[in-house]
Amino acid sequence: MTESTRVAARAPVRWRRTPVIAIGLAGAGVLAAVGLAFSRPDVIGIGLPLALATAWMLLRRPVDTVVSIEVRAHRDGAETAPEVAAATDISLEADWVQVAIDQEQRRTGLADVRPGPGVLTSRSRLQHSGPLELLGVTVRGVALDGAWVSEHSPRIVVEWNASPRSLRIGRLPLAPRLTGLHGAHEGARPGQGGDFRDIHPFGPGDELRRVDWRATARAARRPGELLVRRTNTLSDSSVVIAVDTAEELGAVVAAWGSDDTDRSGITSLDLAREAALSIATTALGVGDRVAYHSLSPGGRSIPAGGGARHLARVRDVVAATGRGEEGSGYRRSPLVPPGSIVFVLSTFVDGVAARLATNWRAAGHAVVAVDVLPLPDATRLTPEQHIALRTLLAERSDILAELRHAGVEVVAWADPDVDVAMRLAARRQQRVRTVRR
Repeated sequence: MTESTRVAARAPVRWRRTPVIAIGLAGAGVLAAVGLAFSRPDVIGIGLPLALATAWMLLRRPVDTVVSIEVRAHRDGAETAPEVAAATDISLEADWVQVAIDQEQRRTGLADVRPGPGVLTSRSRLQHSGPLELLGVTVRGVALDGAWVSEHSPRIVVEWNASPRSLRIGRLPLAPRLTGLHGAHEGARPGQGGDFRDIHPFGPGDELRRVDWRATARAARRPGELLVRRTNTLSDSSVVIAVDTAEELGAVVAAWGSDDTDRSGITSLDLAREAALSIATTALGVGDRVAYHSLSPGGRSIPAGGGARHLARVRDVVAATGRGEEGSGYRRSPLVPPGSIVFVLSTFVDGVAARLATNWRAAGHAVVAVDVLPLPDATRLTPEQHIALRTLLAERSDILAELRHAGVEVVAWADPDVDVAMRLAARRQQRVRTVRR
């Protein structure tokens, strides 16, 4: 998969003098004064070129012009260690330019380069998926040996939506009611493509090639009666993926609340994006219809659809899913088609997402609660913080237990055997559907 982006900007340039001119004039004056005081014409001769050069710098003010900056970025490297390479082009009439480089909102370096194409290249290793500020560039021109400098250009920012990896899941739980006609799941209605259903008298709409001549010869009750072999139809499941983006908790508990992605380790939203893309890829691979919703206010949604193009849309939206609004305890409840299976992806810390999952289960939908909290790393915590963490995890365990009692399947995505856990959830759900039939 190739990902690339391009950002270009133009800004007017105004020049201003630097202390270099004042220092040159002062130095020439000091040399002239010393030469006159000590009757040294050679010292005066040394100061004369400095005075002429400074006067030339003062009179030859650069013309106000326009600076053009273009940044191109493309993904490079394997999926397990993704990297993004960026190249910067700068067009400006100046001797050289000073470039301030920010990577992921951190000042990482300053460079003096000559204007031109490809004057600056950078490479960033992506530690997290989702939206991030890949590269920020600020440019200032320098002319006439530093006598004139331009104003800082507007900061050019390259935003990047890093796609998560997709895990292979062998089987997903199904919706309680299969309504489509183009999937790969065994349906309950007569049709084509499924397993044997029954032997039925020939009627309007039946095809002659479906006639079972052996059954007709053996079980026909009157002359001229034909019996056809009927099979079940293959149906598709309606899958809804609901992602709770209210909080982003990392594996390192000491970094909670600091927004320091370098120290946080893998975060809950990293796991949520990975789980959402993996579930969508598996469901769409067997012909199901998938809808995607972000539960935070203002979050993006995708209506149900199927096929490779729909998977590409889902991947783009999942990669652009970031943390929701700060301090908002409200979760919006999107519309769910009747008889769907809903995958609720959350840390289940505050219980709001759990209430939505319980409401969907009470409405007759099949619900799977996907726990995306990373395995907590409790090092560097004070005794008081350890007690607070144990209390929080105990409350979360009660929330997950209530979900199980309500008939909601709970799967921990941080489990190394998440594929096995999802298969077991599908088996349990299949037994429940069989008993209800």
